[in-house]
Amino acid sequence: QVRLADSGGGSVQAGDPLRLSCAASGGSVSNAAMGWFRQAPGKDREFVAATASSGISSLYTDSVKGRFTISRDNAKNTVYLQMNNLKPEDTAVYYCAARFGSGSWSLRTRDYTYWGQGTQVTVSS
Repeated sequence: QVRLADSGGGSVQAGDPLRLSCAASGGSVSNAAMGWFRQAPGKDREFVAATASSGISSLYTDSVKGRFTISRDNAKNTVYLQMNNLKPEDTAVYYCAARFGSGSWSLRTRDYTYWGQGTQVTVSS
């Protein structure tokens, strides 16, 4: 049973950076596509970024392109989300997720099997 632990969230000012981490335990995620999603109060969980198992191919939602970077360190069984130039609209609980069975990323929450517990990101203006 793979377990994902999200961390790195916090309260920052607009324009500040944060780096989220997602550490996997109980099994390797090196063959899994990994994604980051977020959920703001009163809204559905939405796709933010994902990377293929190879780490070569990545996808971002339009609102974070050029500001966020997803990366993975398979030796550490960890995935990161570097968030730069944060905006108040980035405020949400951020979740990492693992998709096994396919090395390709997906935008759909239902394609991911394992989820982290979430880490809160709050950006004030």
